Amino acid sequence: MAKERIVITGGAGFLGSHLCDKFINEGMEVICIDNLLTGNSANIEHLFGRDDFMFLQHDVTNYIHVPGRVDYILHFASPASPIDYLKLPIQTLKVGSLGTHKVLGLAKEKNAVFLLASTSEVYGDPEIHPQAEDYWGSVNPIGPRGVYDEAKRFAEALTMAYHRYHGLETRIVRIFNTFGPRMRLGDGRALPTFIVQALQNENLTVFGDGTQTRSFCFVEDQIEGIFKLLFSAENEPVNIGNPEEISINTLAREIIELTGSKSRIVHKELPVDDPKVRQPDITKAKTVLGWEPKFSREKGLRITIDYFRKVLQKHPTVNYL
Repeated sequence: MAKERIVITGGAGFLGSHLCDKFINEGMEVICIDNLLTGNSANIEHLFGRDDFMFLQHDVTNYIHVPGRVDYILHFASPASPIDYLKLPIQTLKVGSLGTHKVLGLAKEKNAVFLLASTSEVYGDPEIHPQAEDYWGSVNPIGPRGVYDEAKRFAEALTMAYHRYHGLETRIVRIFNTFGPRMRLGDGRALPTFIVQALQNENLTVFGDGTQTRSFCFVEDQIEGIFKLLFSAENEPVNIGNPEEISINTLAREIIELTGSKSRIVHKELPVDDPKVRQPDITKAKTVLGWEPKFSREKGLRITIDYFRKVLQKHPTVNYL
């Protein structure tokens, strides 16, 4: 019997590469599509040469051709950290709109189940806390972060339109802050930035007063949640994240302690429209998927710090910040 085939766009990125591993381990044939704008082929090079893995370097905002049968498509192509989508605003908007349209077209052509990687950023700077899927969000559409927020909100709307109009089987995962091995050390997000600074005994730069909160989910938990969602019958959005909420100041102190660093915390001006709080309500994921995170933040941080330490030892002269 032929293996099921899955297309993963953005498959050379942080989450995308872990998904490639997951589905190969589940016995599927994986077709990874990535233009390497923010992805890294090093994340998937261990899969090169396998009969059940194919890599296509391609921009999904252009027409996509995949020969043969496709059973599932995961659309994870997009810049996903502020340093990326603020530097690449047009590309971010295009991959969320034109790219999503092209990938949905492929799913329709192949009659494949389509899963969209959305984000907690669709909730913006929320007025409801914690954030459940029925909250519509508080987003500034013309602010600097709007290029990412609105790209994902449009992608969700387009996905639901294909589901309702064409009867396409669709899934939408709203991903909250996720961390782990293969994160880019210089991607601008707080957690990898703090770890790099701590390992190099530099000051940890906290934006604002540090009382803003986030909720951090270890990558292995996130991948398992996405996997369960794909094989569920849930067409509408589902939050996948860890509901344990902490302040950015607390995260910085934890990383200093876990790394044994001599670093101190310094504060800089808070970026425009930076959310003050972020915490997923995962009631739906628990009820519909039977999913909840298993990794403690400390365990996940220890694994991630070990990964970052090895990368820094291998390439000590690279400026990651």
